[in-house]
Amino acid sequence: MPENAEIGQLKIGVIGGGAWGTALAQLSAKAGSKVILWAREEKVVKKINEEHENEMFLKGVGLSNNVRATTNLADMVDNEFIFIAVPAQFVRSVLKEVKKYLSDGVILVLCAKGIEQSSGKLMTEVVSEIMPKSPLVVLSGPTFAREVALGLPSAVTIASKYQQITKRLLGVIGQPTFRPYVSRDIVGAEIGGALKNVFAIACGITTGRKMGDNARAALITRSLSEMVRYGESYGAERSTMMGLCGLGDLILTCSSTQSRNLSLGIALGEGKTIEDLMTNRLTVAEGYYTSSVLAKISQDKNIDMPIVMAVNDILHEGKNIDQVIGDLLNRPFVSEI
Repeated sequence: MPENAEIGQLKIGVIGGGAWGTALAQLSAKAGSKVILWAREEKVVKKINEEHENEMFLKGVGLSNNVRATTNLADMVDNEFIFIAVPAQFVRSVLKEVKKYLSDGVILVLCAKGIEQSSGKLMTEVVSEIMPKSPLVVLSGPTFAREVALGLPSAVTIASKYQQITKRLLGVIGQPTFRPYVSRDIVGAEIGGALKNVFAIACGITTGRKMGDNARAALITRSLSEMVRYGESYGAERSTMMGLCGLGDLILTCSSTQSRNLSLGIALGEGKTIEDLMTNRLTVAEGYYTSSVLAKISQDKNIDMPIVMAVNDILHEGKNIDQVIGDLLNRPFVSEI
């Protein structure tokens, strides 16, 4: 039997019915797998099953008949791969809930980007704490859900210490328009995806304040320096930070209003309050939650991250945007490294 024929019989579970989870479900179904997609919202599930569209989070994108939605986590049983695509702050609670339905050997593909606000732990640490016997893969990179779901060209990093599992996952999701690149640097792959959301908020603020393209280019570049410093403090490889899940994701998230985090920053820069912007949000801007815990960790570990501190000051300390920008611009001149 050809390899693709065997892969086509796989059962894939996706936990998270937002835009990214739906895009991953569509991607896997397009490759021939049968996909069960879990969502909390009954309206989302009903619309997907009856009309093959996630109107709430991915409106206008038709979904494969191979995607079936559910509100019951028990339906995650007997899947070979489980993609975790809920917002980072909900990963722990959802995994605790679904754990009883999963076998110890089920392969977990972590697609959530962020740092747990309550503990300061990376998502890989949270997942390993709850399901220590399950092989873990990190999927991260410069991807907007809508473009992936529509089949537009994208590339990602998949990182794991299990080479055979990584190879099998390549067969499940790899397509000409969705190119996974393999890495063993799990920590580096995860950190890039977590930090870029904070920097996107900073870029959005400069855009909203109409500070120009030079400022945005400088901010992205200096954000990369902070990302590298933070990653290396956790043992991440510098080359990972310079790849798809670091620099690539940073450029994308800081350059397009498809980014929820950039859009949040733009609105702040234009004068809206963070209280108004965070009230009754339909989607999650991960950088808001990551910024506070990231600022604390960087202080505790003595990692120089002035952009992160500036974002935290604006979002969580109530400091004036113009004053924070002025403080950043008036920092002492230092070496670029």
